[in-house]
Amino acid sequence: MGEPTEPGPDAAAGRGRAALIEDDVEFDGRDAALLRAVDAAGSVAGAASALGRSRARALSRIEALEDAYGTLVERRRGGEGGGGSRLAASGRDLLDRYDRLQAVLAATAAVPETVLDGTVTAVDGELAVVDTEVGEISGLHGGSDAVGNDGPDRHSEIATGDVVQVRIGADAVTVNDAASAVDPDATSARNRLDGRVSAVDPGETVSTVRIAIGAAEASSDADDPDTEVAALITAESIERLGLAPGDPVSIRWKATATRLVAHAE
Repeated sequence: MGEPTEPGPDAAAGRGRAALIEDDVEFDGRDAALLRAVDAAGSVAGAASALGRSRARALSRIEALEDAYGTLVERRRGGEGGGGSRLAASGRDLLDRYDRLQAVLAATAAVPETVLDGTVTAVDGELAVVDTEVGEISGLHGGSDAVGNDGPDRHSEIATGDVVQVRIGADAVTVNDAASAVDPDATSARNRLDGRVSAVDPGETVSTVRIAIGAAEASSDADDPDTEVAALITAESIERLGLAPGDPVSIRWKATATRLVAHAE
């Protein structure tokens, strides 16, 4: 049953750790710390000492990473100016990629999301269509080189008939007054649903609006639970739209802002 999930105080840690994957070799926070220490100390030995690791283990880890990611550390032989190590350009690029991924995960963990169960009805490249309790929803699947939800999904394959989770971040959903029709051809958003505002959870400047969707929203059966989608909206927009519980609205969001996660077997 679809119901928005709320981030807790440890949401950033709870959603998963940041890691890049290349040839089944993970680059995670410990590896990032090692490269930063090499950059700061100017040598692998100095980096290992600063991190409380053995030089042999640090060197072995760098070599394992370089087998997958290419040259990350440039070694200089000893001589008049002394030896040492420094980060190669590719090492700095890898750190930049890792930092961007970590920032995205932290931001995602702070945003409520709606989770729906469904069955894949079609797959087209990176996109798939999923039949859910509120209708068909398009989203992205697999093909990532990141770990963002308890494990790598780089090699995940989704096929027609698979049961998956559809995860929709509240920051990706836009809300329109139902009376203000939006031309479907005038927007790139593939996913469009109609519903009614069920609640507005106010924030200082940004509020969470909960929208009851689909058959449950229209049902007169009090025992038929609502399927809700959460949307983050500024207080200014809520006032401009005059949103209140019970108001009919339409919501839209892009397929590229929707993540499909295969159920573990």
